[in-house]
Amino acid sequence: MAPIISIRNLGKTYAGGQVALDDVSLDIAEGEILALLGPNGAGKTTLISAVCGLVQPTSGVVTVAGHDIITDYRAARSQIGLVPQDISIEPFERVINTTRFSRGLFGKPRDDAHIEHVLKALSLWDKRNARNMELSGGMKRRVLIAKALAHEPRILFLDEPTAGVDVALRKDMWELVRQLRADGVTIILTTHYIEEAEEMADRIGIIDKGRLLLVEEKAKLIHQLGRKTLCLFLQEPLDKVPSALAEYALKLGEDGRTLIYEYDTKAERTGITRLLADLATAGLSVRDLETRQSSLEQIFLNLLEDAA
Repeated sequence: MAPIISIRNLGKTYAGGQVALDDVSLDIAEGEILALLGPNGAGKTTLISAVCGLVQPTSGVVTVAGHDIITDYRAARSQIGLVPQDISIEPFERVINTTRFSRGLFGKPRDDAHIEHVLKALSLWDKRNARNMELSGGMKRRVLIAKALAHEPRILFLDEPTAGVDVALRKDMWELVRQLRADGVTIILTTHYIEEAEEMADRIGIIDKGRLLLVEEKAKLIHQLGRKTLCLFLQEPLDKVPSALAEYALKLGEDGRTLIYEYDTKAERTGITRLLADLATAGLSVRDLETRQSSLEQIFLNLLEDAA
């Protein structure tokens, strides 16, 4: 099946020479949730803005549901709902009119049943006649989502959707995203919250300095999360790992006093008990040991460090 979004060699360089996107290529499947992680200034918002037609790319080709974002802009943009970082809605307008107006911008006929469905899904129906300025920050962000969904897009971009939102509301939004995906909506979100990506995404992309460093299925990353490192601190230094211990793929620390063993916590047997016995057989005395477990956050930080 063809991807609903296809990005090929996308680049964006601003007039001052700042490279915001550097040869980004990415395919996004229909119905998936993709989370983009990256520090401030990494290029997340620029990438979204380019796909949505808000920023003119310097190079590359992007198609949305088969429509080129440059030559067939209207058709491409009609497939997309965008929830920006900044809350910018008319303060004196009422919630229901704000949502209806957004639908009309895309030339869609009035559909009160759909607007009611969207507002109820976002817990905004009781606030439908309230003015936007009367709402809390979290409710205003929900209005932005309602605006983005008003024209029934197949794709929803969420740029930092839970920034400044309390934990309870954040979990409500996670549930909403799951419901939208169940309805067949493709969702691309940017976030600073590692747990948000872990909670919701099917795939995770890491972007830094305009370059896409990694796009991986969450399940594979979770497998990496299931790996632990056992550090064995020896009484006496070694020049090399004894050949009798080759099956454990041990790494020797620079000081010669540390053996590093990686194992899968989800495996039926970790091999640690046998390793300790074989160390004793090889005449090696262990002074101390400790275990360390990687996290998605650590993977993220390591990738940024490697790319620096």
